[in-house]
Amino acid sequence: MAGGGDDQTEIVISVVVPVKNGLPWLHEQLRALLCQPCDVPWEVVVADNASSDGTAEVVRGYAEAHPRLRLVDASSVVGPAATRNLGVRSAGGEILAFCDADDVVHPGWVESWVRALDRADVAAGLTDSWSLNDVPPSFPHELRPPPQGSQFGFLDAAVSGNMAVRRYAFEAVGGFDESLRVGEDTDLSWRLQLAGYRFVVGEGVISRRERQGTSALLRRSIQYGRCGPVLYQRYRSAGLRAEPRAALRSWLYIVATIPRLFDPNVRWNWARIAGWRIGRVIESFRRLVFFP
Repeated sequence: MAGGGDDQTEIVISVVVPVKNGLPWLHEQLRALLCQPCDVPWEVVVADNASSDGTAEVVRGYAEAHPRLRLVDASSVVGPAATRNLGVRSAGGEILAFCDADDVVHPGWVESWVRALDRADVAAGLTDSWSLNDVPPSFPHELRPPPQGSQFGFLDAAVSGNMAVRRYAFEAVGGFDESLRVGEDTDLSWRLQLAGYRFVVGEGVISRRERQGTSALLRRSIQYGRCGPVLYQRYRSAGLRAEPRAALRSWLYIVATIPRLFDPNVRWNWARIAGWRIGRVIESFRRLVFFP
């Protein structure tokens, strides 16, 4: 039933899209979602977290033409984790898929989760990091699995903008931790695996939209980095370890490449690595832990 909906059929997949002031990028994501081929009944639930830019009106307009799309008012909660959880409570699917309003899913993204979760309980997707971003010419044009596992040297993890999980598993561990503003996807992935649920990397692809400009990317990377010490406090008893040698290598790279920041091939990668490490140092001091 590619492209069509059936209100009398039980929903198999619910795509939950949290959004706060998602224009203009939301248009592109909704169009990409609503033209997805899929042979099982599915829906799109857009959870609007008190947008002030006309996002709700835009979603209502799409919903009039596409019955599988629903708008949920998430103005009563704070933060992306709580917005996703509220969207899940309004969704009907056994498979819960998550994507972000400013990214773009590739054809087959929705249906890919059926195959991925046939053999697992939680799945990550693949990321195209170049097509929506002003990346340097040397940036590798290859699809990548989520990086968290390698960055933390611990369990695998999905990113909240490109993942899916079985509802029973999601509900069993309590969903996304609403106290976290960043890193809630890693936290959920780890809680699921530590509870015995199976993790895989599926075939679904999204094009991820990064912050544009070095300063914006640096600020966002600092936010991501700050989740490291938080997760370390939670999971060191489960085996998460600080890696001072890896941190030292990163800092040597950060310092050594400062004279080359005029080169866009260097600047983009430098902002990501430097922001990540700066964030870790800031939050390590704040929490009085050593997770550089």
